[in-house]
Amino acid sequence: MKTRSFTRFQLAAVLVGALSLGSLTAIFAQKAYHAVAGNTPLSVRVAGPGLPPGGFADVVSHDLPAVVSITTTRVVKTSSDDSPFMDPFFRRFFGDEGDRPRMPRSQKERAAGSGVIVSPDGYIVTNNHVVDHSNQITVTLSDKREFKARLVGNDARTDIAVLKIDASGLPTLAFADSGKVRVGDYAIAIGNPFNIGQTVTFGIVSATSRGNLGIEDYEDFIQTDAAINPGNSGGALVNSKGDLIGINTAIISPGGGGNNGVGFAVPANLARRVMQDLVDKGKVSRGYLGVTLQSLTPTLASALGAKDVRGALVSDVKPGSPAAKAGLQSGDIVTTFNGQAVSDSNQLKNEVGTAQPGQLAHLGVLRAGVTRNLDVTLGEMPTTLSSSLNTPGSDNSPRLGIELGALDPQTLRQLNLPQNTQGVVVVNVESGGPASEAGLQRGDVLQQVNRKPVNTVDQAVQALHAATGKAILLSVLRDGTTLFLALQPAS
Repeated sequence: MKTRSFTRFQLAAVLVGALSLGSLTAIFAQKAYHAVAGNTPLSVRVAGPGLPPGGFADVVSHDLPAVVSITTTRVVKTSSDDSPFMDPFFRRFFGDEGDRPRMPRSQKERAAGSGVIVSPDGYIVTNNHVVDHSNQITVTLSDKREFKARLVGNDARTDIAVLKIDASGLPTLAFADSGKVRVGDYAIAIGNPFNIGQTVTFGIVSATSRGNLGIEDYEDFIQTDAAINPGNSGGALVNSKGDLIGINTAIISPGGGGNNGVGFAVPANLARRVMQDLVDKGKVSRGYLGVTLQSLTPTLASALGAKDVRGALVSDVKPGSPAAKAGLQSGDIVTTFNGQAVSDSNQLKNEVGTAQPGQLAHLGVLRAGVTRNLDVTLGEMPTTLSSSLNTPGSDNSPRLGIELGALDPQTLRQLNLPQNTQGVVVVNVESGGPASEAGLQRGDVLQQVNRKPVNTVDQAVQALHAATGKAILLSVLRDGTTLFLALQPAS
């Protein structure tokens, strides 16, 4: 099973679809974006008030026919080194083949996941990692009918894909407004875990707006303790009325095992927005601001004149971007987006990414302790752009633990920086010292101390000494991107 390092909990974040049918081992395709253009009208139901919550048997019996099992086949190439005749024992009889070219062999891998029918004419929402790089996709309905499915489009950044089968009059699930989901609401997961057949599990919503997990580029997960296991990916998470609140996607599991009561689903509002773009345009259009964001720490907030850590810190503004044209500056803290409070950088990233290009956005910005409003016309995010989220640590240690050097032409060439770059280079960082804990790295270019430029080592040292006893705000250049770091030495 493919896992990703999950340092916050020392666990693995596991995408839970694509279960290998041969060995009950999860197979996960490499993520890629290759949408197939289409312009087919899409008709889906949107949930209304519904009936009061009752017995779950009636809810489940209505929903089961709209949740499908998905089987995929892909061809992978392996080296002929896998042949037993490459073993030294056999070479004694068949000769040394070590110098002969290795002929690749092809073999088929089969995997399984789940999906949700969202329109009577055969549109199905699932996870991208369930169907990505598949040569053949088969959909099996609850009544055992099988259909070959066509990939309409997929979006690796949210892990959503849309399939189409040639059928009509199909049962569907209605989209709920996932923005109204509350912690403590009932949650029912429906899918095909371990390819054993349709399975229903029950729990509650454990958290909403869960992000910064490193699972997807855009994360706004609904967390649930309803049992989710390999093969459940792409299946339905429904509320007590039977309406779709999310698409089951991932679990947290030590060592890549099964359910431990921490599962995640892409919220229905996001899945519906991505699905509509894929059906209408064959790709997902996202708003683009043109900034690099950092999460605020208490020390950074204090150094920037903010009263708390709410908001998204703009560490860098791309020249010529919508943000630059609107007057957004490095060091600004975005506190509101279209009138809604911004809690952290992940939320702002999601708000911008789900907005339409060309949309006028109203930003509330805190700059040097003063609140101001900016209007920005969002651009369209390039498909090759990878957003970064930098979250340096903070520090309360009295020592700095840093060695600085001059930024001479030779150093600039070694760092692959323009010759007109200003600042001083970080030559060494003491392990475990304040600078290290704050996130400074060897090779960083220190450009500002408490918003004042430093162009020589003497200037930097004087500025750092003058800031003794106060939170020190550092502006550094790393890999072409400006970052803010904060240290707080003793008086």
